[in-house]
Formats: sequence, structure tokens, C-alpha cells
Amino acid sequence: MLTALAVPVWADCADAPKPGVDWRRCVMSKRDFTGVDLSGARLKDGRYMRSTFAETDLSGADLRRTKFIEVDAHGANFDRARLNGADLTNANLAGASFKDANLTETAFYGANMTGVDFTGAKLHDAILTGANLAGARWVDGETICAEDSVSQCN
Repeated sequence: MLTALAVPVWADCADAPKPGVDWRRCVMSKRDFTGVDLSGARLKDGRYMRSTFAETDLSGADLRRTKFIEVDAHGANFDRARLNGADLTNANLAGASFKDANLTETAFYGANMTGVDFTGAKLHDAILTGANLAGARWVDGETICAEDSVSQCN
């Protein structure tokens, strides 16, 4: 008698971009996802270095431990996304929204975060070294970071 073995189902990195797409562990560097709806997508442990996510909807997405190094994600929607341990080094995040996002241990080294909205975000152990936070709305939803805010909200 044969028994079925439990085989993990892996993401299909060739799937078209759409809400809820499963791109876990995919490598898609230097791609253009401008304005795409990736809400609820699973990009966990993926690599999207030097890709474009401008005005992209990533709300509610699972982005844990994902590499977004040098991405252009200005105006992107990361509301309620899980970015625990993600790496957004040197990313352009100007005007992006991170409302109620989990940014625990997320690296933002040298990122452009001007005008970002962090209302309700969890920033525990987030790394903001060299990040430009000028005009960012802080986690309390009221404080606006001063123009000289680099590495911390002043």
C-alpha cells in the first residue's frame, strides 16, 4: 500500500503580479512593478533588489525577511504589511505609507523616507541609520519629523 508523502508546495515565481500572489523565496531583481496591486501578496524571503514598486499596493502583504535593497517604492502602500527583518537599504520610500505595518527589525540604512506615514507602525529594533525622515508622520499619527531628521525623528 502506497502512502502519499507530504510535499511542500513552492511558490511559482512565473505567476503574474496580482493581489495575493505567492512569490515566496523568488528572485526578481531589476523588475518594474509600478502601480501594481500586490495587496495580500506573499513575498517572504524573496529578493527584489533594484526593482521599482512606485505607487504599488503592498497592503497586508507578507514581506518578512525580503531584500528590497535600492528599490524605488515612492508612494507605495505598505499599510498592515509584515516587514519583520526586511532589508530596505538605500530604498526610495518617499511618500510611502506604513500605517499599522510591522517593521520590527527592518533595516532602512540610508533610505529616503521623506513624507512617510508611520501611523500605528511597530518600529521595535528597526534600523534607521542614515535614513532621511524629514516630514515623516511618526507612529503616534501626530508628530511630523523635522527637516533635519536623519536616523531619528526630531
